[in-house]
Amino acid sequence: MTLALSTTLHTSFADAVDRTRKALAEQGFGVLTEIDMKATLKAKLGEDMEDYLILGACNPPLAHRAVTVDRQIGLLLPCNVVVRADPADPGTVLIDAMNPQVMVQVADQPGLGAVADDATAALQAAIDSLGAGASKD
Repeated sequence: MTLALSTTLHTSFADAVDRTRKALAEQGFGVLTEIDMKATLKAKLGEDMEDYLILGACNPPLAHRAVTVDRQIGLLLPCNVVVRADPADPGTVLIDAMNPQVMVQVADQPGLGAVADDATAALQAAIDSLGAGASKD
């Protein structure tokens, strides 16, 4: 099993972030948290890195189903989606969404499999829609 559901875009970082937000929204996900790793590491450690944004995506019906099965599953929520510039290839942006099947392996609770399957389908649809979009240079 892979850790992430991924795609690559050939566009600007800002465009990739915008497209990712829209693709998630189309699948019922809202973005609850946002961590700008580039800005945080620069401010806290004085370290430079490429653009790297972590979006904490949540689909409320799926989250509700998951916490109904196991209250501790909140430790694995929201689903993180990372939008990151490829430092080796300017103009290339990588999008990685947490594979919800990891949740099933970690929690090992009956009933989470169906929730993870539905979450995987929704996140994969969002990722696939990004790959299907026209790339901008």
